[in-house]
Amino acid sequence: MYKLIIKPLLFLMQPEKAHHFTFNILKFVLALPFAKTICKAMYEPKNKEIDFLGLKFKNKVGLAAGFDKDGKHIDELACLGFGFIEVGTVTPLAQPGNDQPRLFRLPEDKAIINRMGFNNLGLEELVKKLKSRKTDIIIGGNIGKNKITPNENATSDYLKCFEALFPWVDYFVVNVSSPNTPNLRELQDKEPLTKLLTEIYELNCELAKRYTRSKKPVLLKIAPDLNHAQLDDIIEIVQISKTDGIVATNTTIGRENLKTDTKTITEIANGGLSGKPVTSKSTEVIRYIFQKTNGKLRIIGVGGIHSAADAQEKIDAGASLVQLYTGFIYEGPSLIKEIVTFGNNK
Repeated sequence: MYKLIIKPLLFLMQPEKAHHFTFNILKFVLALPFAKTICKAMYEPKNKEIDFLGLKFKNKVGLAAGFDKDGKHIDELACLGFGFIEVGTVTPLAQPGNDQPRLFRLPEDKAIINRMGFNNLGLEELVKKLKSRKTDIIIGGNIGKNKITPNENATSDYLKCFEALFPWVDYFVVNVSSPNTPNLRELQDKEPLTKLLTEIYELNCELAKRYTRSKKPVLLKIAPDLNHAQLDDIIEIVQISKTDGIVATNTTIGRENLKTDTKTITEIANGGLSGKPVTSKSTEVIRYIFQKTNGKLRIIGVGGIHSAADAQEKIDAGASLVQLYTGFIYEGPSLIKEIVTFGNNK
C-alpha cells in the first residue's frame, strides 16, 4: 500500500511538508483504538535481541538521526518495527537551520539532497520529549554544535549536549561530519577531534560516577568522503580516546554517476546526498575500518540501504547494526521487517 498509494501522494508535496504531514497522520492514526496493536502486528519483526556495546537491541535495524530530530514521534516510530531510534542532531540552543527549500528528492536516483543545517528545537525541548516517551526502545542521542559557535569553542557545545542527555539516552553519536554546517567537517581533523573525543570520554566517566551507573557507549559519525589516510587517523583517534565505535556514514558531498540531469543538480547546488548513490561508498568505508581494526571497532552501517540485500552487504562488510533514512522514505516501513527476516534466513 505504501508504494502504490501513500508514496505517490506524498511525492506530490514538497519534501519538508510531506515529512511533517506524514508525522501528523501517523500520530492521528495510531491514536485510534487498537491501531498500535495492528501496526505492530503488521510491521514488527520477530527476532532475538542483539547485544551491541552492552545494550540489548530489539533488532538490528534502526532509524538514523535527522528523521525525528526533536524526539517528538518516538512512540509512533517504535510501532513500525525499528530496533532503535536515533534522535537529533541536537544543538544546545534552538536554531532554524538553513533557508528553505533545503530538502530535494532525486527520484531517478532514489536519493535525497539536504542542506537542513541542524534545524532543531534545542536541547531543553529534546530532554522534555525524552522524559515523556512511553516506549522502552533503545534511543541514541546524536549531538552537534550550534552554527554560531566557532570551531574553537565547539567542544563546549558537545559537552553541554552530552551532560544534559546522559540520563535520557542509551548511547551517543558525535556528529562532526554533516556538510551543512559551515566548517563542521574541519572537526574531523586530527587535533580538534582528539581533543573533542577525549573530553567527552572524561565527562562520560564523571557522569557515570555521578549517576552510579556504567558509562554510555559513544560512537563517532564520519563522512563517506574521507580517503584512507584520513580514515587511518580517525581509527587512531577513536582508539586513543577510548571511543566505542563508528557510525559509517553521513551524507556525501559527491555528485558522481547520478541519473538526474545536470541542470537539476546544479540548480539544487549545495547539500549532502543520501540514498542509493552512497550505498557503495558507505559500504567500502565500513569494510576498510573493519579490516583495518581486525573487527575490533564496532560499526553501525548507514547509507543507501533500500533493500534487505543492501543491509546484508553492510553487515557482511563489518557492521553490527544498520540504520535507515532515505531508504525508509522510498521503500516504506515494510523494509525493516524485510531486512530482519532476510538476515534470519541466511
